[in-house]
Amino acid sequence: MAVFNYAQAFPSSGHTVEGMFKYLLGLALILSAASVHSQERPHYRDFVLGSGLSTVSAQVKAAASDATVVHTRPALIQRLLWRQPYFIAGSNETQTDPVEQIAFSFYNDQLSRLVIDYDRQRTRGMTDADMVRALSEAYGPVAKPKSSAPQAAASGIGFDAGVPISRWGTDDYSVVLFRASFGEGFQVVVTSTALDALARTADAQAVRQDQREAPERAIAQQKKAAEEARLSLEATRTTNNAAFRP
Repeated sequence: MAVFNYAQAFPSSGHTVEGMFKYLLGLALILSAASVHSQERPHYRDFVLGSGLSTVSAQVKAAASDATVVHTRPALIQRLLWRQPYFIAGSNETQTDPVEQIAFSFYNDQLSRLVIDYDRQRTRGMTDADMVRALSEAYGPVAKPKSSAPQAAASGIGFDAGVPISRWGTDDYSVVLFRASFGEGFQVVVTSTALDALARTADAQAVRQDQREAPERAIAQQKKAAEEARLSLEATRTTNNAAFRP
């Protein structure tokens, strides 16, 4: 933030009460503007990184229970897949929005990542430069590439190994444009740097924990299945005994 220089801003005011008041007013305006800017959170359209599942599900008119629980420990990891309706809400007109679907990822009820897949028919013929220009209007100048930038993004319905085209963002968040490896599709991944790092760490820990506990769970499932079979057979025996006539 630029430093507000009282002497340069009001050279003729001296150290009078009026001059000092003007100085303080100018400083307050600068701090207020800086505070507002710092409170702006990264987003895609109306979806703000860090938002809760209930907020996002309400935005897309879905039930929070539609989200899939990926892990419950060491952190709650959830995913919600939303597909664009064929018709515009409240009309018989077909959809014109180029977004086909969005996969939302949550870390402890905080939106950590969005994977946006665009309808290939609505982006057909568009070049990489066209997409970069459109995204730059929303996110500003293209950021310098990072060596640690992902080379592929997880799609909402699987894994789409895309080719990264361009990147926007800061140390707090990133917006990466991908072109599908096959065909003419485009994908945009919007990520909270801090939340996504926590989610990746929690996911790796959960996988290791599941692997360690797999043998014990298999034994428990076998015992449960055997007990259920025994109880079923016993119920059948009781019913047949009561009805049997030699």
